[in-house]
Amino acid sequence: MKSRFSAVKKWAQNVADGKIVANEMRVLACKRFLADLKNPIWEFKKEKADFVISFIEMTFCHIKGPARSKPFLLEDWEIFICFNIAGFYIAGTDERRFKEAFIFLPRKNSKTFFASALAWALAFLDRASFANVNIVAQKLERALEAFNNIRDNIRRMGEEENFRILDNNAEHSISRKFSDGEIRIQALAADSKRADGINGNIFILDEIHAYKSENDYFVYKQAMKAYVNKLLIGITSAGSNINSFCYRRLQYCKEVMRGTKKDDEYFIFICEADDPDDYTNPVEHEKANPNYGVTIRPQDILNESLQAQNDPGTRQEFLNKSLNVYTSNTKAYFDVFEVQASDQNYNWTLEELARLPIQWYGGADLSKMYDLTGAALHGVYNDVDICIAHAFMPVTAAQEKAETDNIPFFWWVEQDWLTLCNGDVIEYEDVVKWFIAMRQLGFKIRVIGYDQRYSHEFVLKMKKANFNIKNQLQRYVEKTEGFRRIERQVKQKKFYYVHNKAYEYCISNVKAIEDSDDFVRFEKIMPTQRIDLFDADVMACKQMMVNIAKAQKTAGWFKD
Repeated sequence: MKSRFSAVKKWAQNVADGKIVANEMRVLACKRFLADLKNPIWEFKKEKADFVISFIEMTFCHIKGPARSKPFLLEDWEIFICFNIAGFYIAGTDERRFKEAFIFLPRKNSKTFFASALAWALAFLDRASFANVNIVAQKLERALEAFNNIRDNIRRMGEEENFRILDNNAEHSISRKFSDGEIRIQALAADSKRADGINGNIFILDEIHAYKSENDYFVYKQAMKAYVNKLLIGITSAGSNINSFCYRRLQYCKEVMRGTKKDDEYFIFICEADDPDDYTNPVEHEKANPNYGVTIRPQDILNESLQAQNDPGTRQEFLNKSLNVYTSNTKAYFDVFEVQASDQNYNWTLEELARLPIQWYGGADLSKMYDLTGAALHGVYNDVDICIAHAFMPVTAAQEKAETDNIPFFWWVEQDWLTLCNGDVIEYEDVVKWFIAMRQLGFKIRVIGYDQRYSHEFVLKMKKANFNIKNQLQRYVEKTEGFRRIERQVKQKKFYYVHNKAYEYCISNVKAIEDSDDFVRFEKIMPTQRIDLFDADVMACKQMMVNIAKAQKTAGWFKD
């Protein structure tokens, strides 16, 4: 069969040049491919990729629908993925370059069928070293969709007698020995607690947006350690939980594609709308869906977008599933993407903020002895509200809470957004030390509000450190003013939280109820979530507003 290399290279060049409609991340993927072809540290073995593509198209047929029994002919974007994953090697070796892949596609773009065909072909490519392929999904039924595609194609070819197929309640596997190697393919339900005994050189993890924690993903990465040519493919669509592992992985992959992070062993293919606000525009539909005009009918998706416009209740579903855009929790008061958009307008460092002529006000949300505590500073510069927040957690509780409540405490520690207190309980000395460190850095702190619960030790230490502190009443009437100011500044894109993802996590978990007098009662959406950093910021913001009001009254702004 003729090599597809020239065709896929031309396709990638057309995408890079804007001749083919594609979203930003797909354009960057094509530019990366073209640049890597010229990079001497990589050797491109097109015959390996051609084998994968020809093997799929010669042996794999559609199992369902109008195209049933017809060969599965790969689209240009699918050929592009195959060429990247199977074609790049470390120069002068037989070791494949890519050890990990992230394939992010909207629903109905045939990602599960493509994943099953890719698993099938990669098994045969690696048969000489005993290819052990695992197809994993949160629910076994989902993994079996891909497994059954392979099983049914073996039966269609009349090759069932040549394979050992186990398909029962105990095991779902396909295996065969050849004169030059062996393959084994199995379907599994994701279970990080039972995955330690699993080995394999290829893992295809479907729908990773449903994974609860990093461990649900990395346990399979560890299972490949013994292999040289290994590959873990995460293939998924967008979810609705921005505090999830998948969302964090998506952001990491975008940084790699934009060049702000370097990861040469990671292949990334992201398809999503570039401008979700323009969701009725067919151009955005085509950008998000690589199978636009194939499995995605243009008129159908246009009609769905118009329905979403007319019925706001269906809009998030359309953005999430058809345009592959993460949507925030519908119970959350703040639109986290609006919060992010405000924060991204600014880029001051802590050192720069410390030198600016800003009066800072503090807040401390003191938790129970064994839970998360939040501290914050709040100030204003050129009409922009700025929050600097920091969290504290007992080290012994962090591991348990990270797993049970799905909160990335240890990542927060790495980013210096969280201090782990030694021992079983919160050390309020650590909270005091943080305020002292901020003062030493140059922050002029006027007053710090605190929650009087659990505060006796904290108050004594803060007074000893010569801080001006004030008991902040926790009644919702008192906290509404600070809450409303933060809300207004976010809406006006004049709110900056120094790109602190721990703060972002907290504000995304805020549930609020407004009473008839426009006062706000707020709490966390779910018991396992945290809002402590936001609560500390509300206290700090309230103190700032009290002092601003006093200054205005002293200056004669208000008359009796």
